[in-house]
Amino acid sequence: MDFNAIINLGVVAAGLLFGALLRARVKLLQRYLIPSAIIGGFFLLLFYNFVAPRINLNADFLGDLVYHLLNISFIAMALRNPSDEKPSDGSGRKAFVQNVIAIFGQYGLQCFFGLLATLVMILTFFPDLFPAIGLTLALGFELGPGQAYSMTLPWESLGFTGGTSVGLAMAAAGFITGSIGGVILINLAVRRGWIPKEDAAKLSERKLFSGFLGKGETREGSRLTSEGESIDTLSYHVALIMVSYLVSWAMLAIIERLLLLLGPFGGEIASTLWGVNFIFSMFAAAIVRMVIKRTGIDYTIDNGTLNRINGLSVDLTVTACLGAISLTALAAYYIPVIVLIIVGILITCFVLPWYSSRIYSDHQFYRMLVLFGTATGTLPTGLSLLRVVDPDFETPAARDYAYASGMVFVFVFPLILFVNLPAYSYTQNNPMLFYAMLGITLLYTIIFAVAYKLAAGKKAFRKMGTFFLTEE
Repeated sequence: MDFNAIINLGVVAAGLLFGALLRARVKLLQRYLIPSAIIGGFFLLLFYNFVAPRINLNADFLGDLVYHLLNISFIAMALRNPSDEKPSDGSGRKAFVQNVIAIFGQYGLQCFFGLLATLVMILTFFPDLFPAIGLTLALGFELGPGQAYSMTLPWESLGFTGGTSVGLAMAAAGFITGSIGGVILINLAVRRGWIPKEDAAKLSERKLFSGFLGKGETREGSRLTSEGESIDTLSYHVALIMVSYLVSWAMLAIIERLLLLLGPFGGEIASTLWGVNFIFSMFAAAIVRMVIKRTGIDYTIDNGTLNRINGLSVDLTVTACLGAISLTALAAYYIPVIVLIIVGILITCFVLPWYSSRIYSDHQFYRMLVLFGTATGTLPTGLSLLRVVDPDFETPAARDYAYASGMVFVFVFPLILFVNLPAYSYTQNNPMLFYAMLGITLLYTIIFAVAYKLAAGKKAFRKMGTFFLTEE
């Protein structure tokens, strides 16, 4: 009997628990809002690189776990009941457009400058560098560990040895940048008056976040929608998610069979599609959601329960992604990775706050904080940072971001379709494919610059030397 999967899941769970308990005790980890998953993940990084090989524990399962949990996370989000809330005053169509432009900008900037940095390294000290490594910046920072793993996995067969480790390392660096950088930005906001004085006063009175609620303190998170003697509510929602995943797998399997009829080229396209399975997972969940609605039982879907499943997926993904990093494979790319991380920090910690303060017309800092957290980690990272200054989500920042993020995905879908061009430039020894992708990302950056100027208006380039422009 094979216990490999169970043992690995137990190790990941132990790492997550250890991270949560350590954060609850160490004030420094609380002050910088380091997620428990990141803390536990670093211990798994050491365990799987130095201990697991000695006890013959196969860590390949972690990569598969990250891949599948990503798709499950997207399905959980897509199955949610549509919110009946409408944007409140000051956060209607105008805020929607501003959010779309601000989020869109991070995709363009991270992809373009990641590839540009790669080009500079290829032309100078690293002529044999795999060209697609520049895209791991956006995959790790903007998209997160699941996408960073699934979309770099096909590149390993194209010559990017250790590509998944590079992608996961970039994701880990993004989470750390988001946590530490976010706390620094919050402290600056309090000292420099970027948030209302009453909110700053409340913040100074609050205790550090241990990660656990106090004794006797509870919060509502989900509700029962089924009778236990028939089927447990959690079982019902997990079943909906897994059926959706089965539909996603069936769709991709059929598409792969058809593409293989085109020969090797079709096989490469099929491999790419498996790498972006999360897109098909969302589509499959939408189909399941539509069927449930047609049968008139959509009221049985509880968004709170889906949020808990999504939270579980994200926590395990982050923890496992650090454990899945091979330090041996990463060692061959440590200088390019450091260069790309520096580029990512410059874009997210300096450029993002600068243009966010000028493009948003209300709640600038709150909206920037959500954008910053998601541009370095995932949406839960952004929400965690926002909760520090807006614990009850009284501002519309989180809701408005959620509305806009779906539209942005439509706009950046072409980037995902062309994501393999730099890799093909390596396998086909055709640099023009790399330059084509560089041109596409440059076009995205130019579109963002034009849209930014139109949305920000007179504030677009006001007080260029001011890091964060407050309302006047």
